[in-house]
Amino acid sequence: MTKSVLIAAALALALVGCSDSNKAAADKAAADAKAAAEKAATATKEAADKAATATKEAADKATDAMKSAMPAPAAPGAAPAPAPAPAPATPPADSTKK
Repeated sequence: MTKSVLIAAALALALVGCSDSNKAAADKAAADAKAAAEKAATATKEAADKAATATKEAADKATDAMKSAMPAPAAPGAAPAPAPAPAPATPPADSTKK
């Protein structure tokens, strides 16, 4: 009977020792996973910030290009530009040969 108690106590101590090392490994794995998640979140935020900046710059360039392509508005009170003169009429070609 005392042998059985000693064996049971040794097994209990072994299990407690194993569970402590497993707990330490699990804690380390959890800390590593948390660090990796934080790193991924930071990288994602930086990528989103870069994309937002690029989008804003593209929109600004498109706005500038559109403004430069539009004709300048006429000054108030200025007369509109005259219409171009019609082209002179050409006489019809002579269809008879001489």
